[in-house]
Amino acid sequence: MGSAALVGLVLAAAPPPSVVSVDGVLCDITRSLVQSDARVTCLVPPGADPHGMALRGSDRQALSTARLVLVNGYNLTPAMNRIRVSAPVVAVAERATPGNPAKDPHVWHDPGLTSAMVRESATALRPLLGAAKAGALQRRSQAMQAVLNQLGSWSAAQLQTVPSAQRVLVTEHRAFSAFARRYGIRELPVIDDFASGGTLRPSSLGAISRAIRQSGTKAIFAEALPPSKTLRRISSFSGVAIAKQPLYADGLAPGKSLIQTATANVCTFVTAQGGRCDQRTASALQQQWAAIR
Repeated sequence: MGSAALVGLVLAAAPPPSVVSVDGVLCDITRSLVQSDARVTCLVPPGADPHGMALRGSDRQALSTARLVLVNGYNLTPAMNRIRVSAPVVAVAERATPGNPAKDPHVWHDPGLTSAMVRESATALRPLLGAAKAGALQRRSQAMQAVLNQLGSWSAAQLQTVPSAQRVLVTEHRAFSAFARRYGIRELPVIDDFASGGTLRPSSLGAISRAIRQSGTKAIFAEALPPSKTLRRISSFSGVAIAKQPLYADGLAPGKSLIQTATANVCTFVTAQGGRCDQRTASALQQQWAAIR
């Protein structure tokens, strides 16, 4: 057997390289980019809070053997700040959005910024996958960016169905600034804006209630269900109901992709605020995303 054939057999037998993609959004991006060309381990499961993640033994093992670690950056996962690994660590959102003076980690709520995260992830993965896989990686990256571009246009069209006076997003915390800037929505994160040190005092409750009533919103949006005691109290005092569905602020909805989570967030906001949402096109976008190979 010739040397070239031996090299081919060795390469064929080699296991795919290991990548750790820390949070859910990046995990979906990474898996969509690499398909079977790398083994991807995710540390923050869908629906979990990345801000409060605690590393398990299996997480530390995955980090110790990874050849590349992708993190969102902007301190989305503080637990990662204390970890030292031998593999390169790439803060994808920081590279994708260097002009982010507030250092808001939730950049993926703007599909255009998500597209930049896809490009930066592909750039980080290219040396790991090698020249033989570069073409497929680039094709997937371009296909994903095309879907995200359509997502941006679709989202804008849905949001236009909401009466302008009701294009206000009332949440507990400031996690949707990228979304609000992209689509011209007023963001009202009541705890961050009115509660000193995160403590809800009676005076704060009164100011929050007035601000909500004056905002024009038809709903208050929770980040999880059941809503927190604080949010229920705010709803009771303001007289504005909590939306029936949550908005997923910190990652993916359980069992859902990036596209499914994004379209669900848009539809939750739009329908609660008196607009109409095109579910058929949302499903078509997800089918395009899932079909990327």
